[in-house]
Amino acid sequence: MIRNVLGSLVALAGAASAVLSPFRDWYDGRVGRDYRVRDLFEGITATESGVLVSILLPFLAAALLVILGVVLRSRLVVALAGLVVLGFTILWMVRQGQAAGSLVVGGDGAGLQVGVANAVAGGLLMLIGALLMSGRRSRRERSRGPGREREPVEPFAVPSADQVDTWPPTQEPGMSVQTSPWPEPEVDPYTGPDPRDPRTRSYPQAPHPEDDPRDPVHPPHRPPPGG
Repeated sequence: MIRNVLGSLVALAGAASAVLSPFRDWYDGRVGRDYRVRDLFEGITATESGVLVSILLPFLAAALLVILGVVLRSRLVVALAGLVVLGFTILWMVRQGQAAGSLVVGGDGAGLQVGVANAVAGGLLMLIGALLMSGRRSRRERSRGPGREREPVEPFAVPSADQVDTWPPTQEPGMSVQTSPWPEPEVDPYTGPDPRDPRTRSYPQAPHPEDDPRDPVHPPHRPPPGG
């Protein structure tokens, strides 16, 4: 926020300097508004120009771009305005040097004067203002908030609660899956399950072969009468 405000002030100061420059002397006592825009492309002439078709026109356009860039908080638009001012100023210097044979800086009112310095300073201030501005924040940064830190990124995906609570688990190839949430009782292959183990009480006990009434070889053992 502070960077946007500071950059906007610097850019607006540059726009004001650029717009003011055509009303000041540029070369040999001739003010900038006397130079036509077409003279920058066809060559400098002694013909005076109207205000709306003078070099003031591109500088006004640059000032409007600065205002638009400040409102939109767009660094690109502000920087484009600075390049427009510097571009037209340098183009004027090239054409003026061709018309006069050379460009000189004199302290007695001859050569380049303060109007050119205002235009160059205005363009540079616009570029500096664009660099100082932080620009608009993205939608993701606005939703995160100014005081919120970025959340760490998990290197691996964490299983959801549905995946953790699912029972029975998914069977992997070549692996056995336990179908009960309770551990299976230990069964001795020689003596069978321990009858004292409460976990084996729910299992039906297989009848002893000698007590099977359907077995003709081993009929069920019954005590003798009266015994």
